[in-house]
Amino acid sequence: MQLKSFAAQSEAGPFLQTNEDAYDFDVLNELFLLLDGFGGAGIGDVCVNKLKEDVKKFYLRLAEDPDATLPFFYSPKYLVEGNALINSILFTHNNLMKENFTKKISERAGASGVVVAKSESVLTLVSTGSCNAYLYRRGKLDKIFIEDSFQFLSNDDYNNHLKTMPLSGFGLFPDLYYQVKELRLYKDDMICLLTDGVYGRLKSEEIKDVLSKPHSGLKAKLQDLFQLANSRGNLDNQSGIILQF
Repeated sequence: MQLKSFAAQSEAGPFLQTNEDAYDFDVLNELFLLLDGFGGAGIGDVCVNKLKEDVKKFYLRLAEDPDATLPFFYSPKYLVEGNALINSILFTHNNLMKENFTKKISERAGASGVVVAKSESVLTLVSTGSCNAYLYRRGKLDKIFIEDSFQFLSNDDYNNHLKTMPLSGFGLFPDLYYQVKELRLYKDDMICLLTDGVYGRLKSEEIKDVLSKPHSGLKAKLQDLFQLANSRGNLDNQSGIILQF
């Protein structure tokens, strides 16, 4: 299954001066990353830029070397790419925790994130924290993960944007909690990755409506999602990636 097109965008948002979100990609190796940092100006933004470089570097080293030793984790139920992805985020988390232990609490950083790798017709996604991933297929939108945030403590959607604080993430706790999903791709599938500055103000039905617009390009869809969230009072950074197969 070939990737037909993709779009990515990241903005500080209408209120903040510093953007602690980040995205990155390696189209040749079919790797995509979305990160939502925390720690403040000069801390969270620096953190996410280092995280994305570490994840990419470690993943590519493992994925390109069939004889590489997986230092943290191995499961036969995941593809090589999935195991490499998990090891990459564990390696990156370990490095960040070591850095954080040498700093004052006020100087420590972390991030939520979704990392995606494709191998032929299978997409592997690994998530930690409060970023969201959606599958849009044949007119239906499904969440790929249940975000690990304070949303767990509530059964309603009232003031959902106040419940997106992550309960896990890179650099947050010694043990990294993460979720893994493998998806078999089909023609015209769309994968949408969003930080909480976008999805926190929107209902799933609204996200589906934007993604389903027939004559709108992927970049325009992201901009529509950002603008709709801002019109609802968003004060956070905003980032998103859309992959079209």
